[in-house]
This record gives sequence, C-alpha cells and structure tokens, in this order.
Amino acid sequence: MPLKIGQRPDHGFDEPLQLLSDCHRRIEHFLEVLRAIAKQAHGGALDESQRAQLQSAVDYFTTAAPRHTADEEESLFPRLAAAADAEARKALDTIDRLEGDHTAAAAHHEAVDILVRRWIAEGALPPADVQDLSGRLDVLAALYSAHIAVEDQELFPAAGRVLSSDDVQAIGREMAARRQS
Repeated sequence: MPLKIGQRPDHGFDEPLQLLSDCHRRIEHFLEVLRAIAKQAHGGALDESQRAQLQSAVDYFTTAAPRHTADEEESLFPRLAAAADAEARKALDTIDRLEGDHTAAAAHHEAVDILVRRWIAEGALPPADVQDLSGRLDVLAALYSAHIAVEDQELFPAAGRVLSSDDVQAIGREMAARRQS
C-alpha cells in the first residue's frame, strides 16, 4: 500500500522517538519512489500514476522532511547535548555528523526538486538532467542508508535511555507544534 502525505503514522507525538523512526520509513519510501520512476522512465514521458507519485514524493521532501530535520536539530539534539549522561556525551560526535548529513541531503533535495518538477511540467528531461537526477538520488540513498541506521539503531535508543520523560514529552509537543504552523 503506498504511503501518502498526511497518512496516520504508527506512533503519535506521545512517542516522539518512535515517531522520528516512522518518518525514516517515509523517507525511505519516497526516495525509493523517486529512484524507481527515474530508472523506469529515464527522463521520458510519464503516465498519470508516475506523475502523481513523483509529485507526492517531492511534496513530501519539500514539506515534511524539513520538519523532521527541525525535530532532530531543534528538539532532540540540544536535549542530548545538555544531558549530563556519559552516553549522551558520546552521542555528540555522532550529532555533528548527522547535522552535516542534513545539510548535504538538503542541497541534493533542492536540486532533485527542481529536476523532478521540471520533468513533470515539461514531460521529459534531457539526458544530462536524467544523469544528474539519478546521481543525486544515488547519493541520497547512500547517505540516508547510513544516516538512518545510526539514528534508529544508536541515537534514538540512547535518547530513550538518557532523556527524562519530561524531555521526551517536550520533544513530542514541539514536534506537534511544528506541524500546526
């Protein structure tokens, strides 16, 4: 079953660490949609289904993904940095790398967004743009594979162990507020 923007996640804002992980599944899904259609269509004519799927994917990365980044960089990471726990201090090096990943991903997404929207609007992409799009999607796939593994397997579980329930609840409230603006 395809994912849709606004689809109810598996977890709610009362479980923000799990909700962040749910978002990773959507990132993986929409990135795979982009990669699959780029491979299938090679910049050529799109059918209605492909056009709609591409549109949903770029809309996701334009709206929801920046909120996810803010959830981490503005809510989770600062609380981990402030924690006095040794495990939290160990995570600080990881956090620096993850923030660098966010910056790199944003630059690639900006270019992908331009290319995909042009493809949808014009009906085709020239070979150089097809190559650029495919290359950027491959870079994003590699980046997200490593990034998500670190967050889901190391950082989020560590946060669950070291952050207080008040901190976790505050993260959830901040995440909810970002989606109401």
